[in-house]
Amino acid sequence: MPGNPHVTILIANLPAERDRRVIRECLTLEEKGFDVTVIAPRGDKSLRVLPGSRNTRLKPYPVKIYGSGVLTFAVEFAWSFLCIAVRLIGEVLAGRAHAVQVCNPPDVYWPLALLLRAIGRPWVFDHHDLCPEVYASRVGAGQTPNRWAMRLLVAMEWLTLRTATEVVATNESFKANAVRRGVDPDKVTVVRNGPAAREISSGDTPDDGLHRIVYLGVFGPQDNVEGVVSAAAELARRRGRDGWKVILAGDGESMPSVRRLITELGVGDVVELTGWLDGPAVDTLLREATVAVQPDLPTRMNDLSTMAKTVEYVGRGLPVIAADLTETRATLGDAGAYVPAGTPEEFAEAIDALLDDPDRRRQMSKLGRERFLGLLSWEHQAGPYAAVFQRLLAKRLPVRVPRQRTAADDTARTGEKQG
Repeated sequence: MPGNPHVTILIANLPAERDRRVIRECLTLEEKGFDVTVIAPRGDKSLRVLPGSRNTRLKPYPVKIYGSGVLTFAVEFAWSFLCIAVRLIGEVLAGRAHAVQVCNPPDVYWPLALLLRAIGRPWVFDHHDLCPEVYASRVGAGQTPNRWAMRLLVAMEWLTLRTATEVVATNESFKANAVRRGVDPDKVTVVRNGPAAREISSGDTPDDGLHRIVYLGVFGPQDNVEGVVSAAAELARRRGRDGWKVILAGDGESMPSVRRLITELGVGDVVELTGWLDGPAVDTLLREATVAVQPDLPTRMNDLSTMAKTVEYVGRGLPVIAADLTETRATLGDAGAYVPAGTPEEFAEAIDALLDDPDRRRQMSKLGRERFLGLLSWEHQAGPYAAVFQRLLAKRLPVRVPRQRTAADDTARTGEKQG
């Protein structure tokens, strides 16, 4: 008897157990009767199965080099490509990988897409980041991105989109980008980021009188976590240092500069670093928080991107302070308080005002929860996501044969009519 249809998911920038979107995708596929394997950088060396899953297999690979410049990034991606290619070919030879999903960044796996599609295996591109825009945002304010590097990244994105059987986009802006690159709109499915409602604990958190201002996410050059530290210094100047704290939860390559800035500005007493937190710890932190900060600056990348942290915030009814960006406003609506340019002074002023306005915070919390439960939660995304693979692997899914009606059924139906 043939086994369940099998999906292999490829990640290059995070260990599988730290990619919350991929975790939700794996659990959704399992619920729909698929077997799943994830090929990703090695994180926790003790893990063989994805935490929280039934039997999603982990096939990690070691990361020898972490990119920080053009050359080291190229070496890192080349190494990842080689490791992923070897493990993926092994999955194919073992009779698995009936369909493959690749998650970017980077956009370099299109040769594998050509190979897999040549042997009849569907290839799904889960579009996490706009790589050309990410590069431009990392160059820095006032700097001009290298023209040839931008052209190469755009070409890689085009090849990645056009070689995919179908594309999963995180929002309508990403879908429009794919269509602009020549992808048939019918082959692009929007699956937003965000937690499932069941991931969020119910019940009130005891109020100890401390206002917690939270940032949750990656610490990268494009994430502007340093801006939150500077906003904390400005907030201390405005309202003193009692009764509030800024909590920065996450990690990344900007962590050293964030630590230095905390020391330079002398805000170690009001800024706390937690490092990476697991799901339950994230839930507790956000339910205890008063407001959340999304410090992403108004770049093209941020304007078109939906940040996973944004939906994590509104899922707990947290008022969010953010720069006025297209997809941020599409996610938050009136659950957000928007600042024009995302300067530390603007964030500090907005935080100060919200901390002094509990009625507005309650209204924003109510609106955020309504948007989450009615539109944004993973329960609303799981169906469209699973449908992509149900459609692509329809021939491998077990056929449900209608049960033949028996005399006992007829007798029961007659009884119901008489009753």
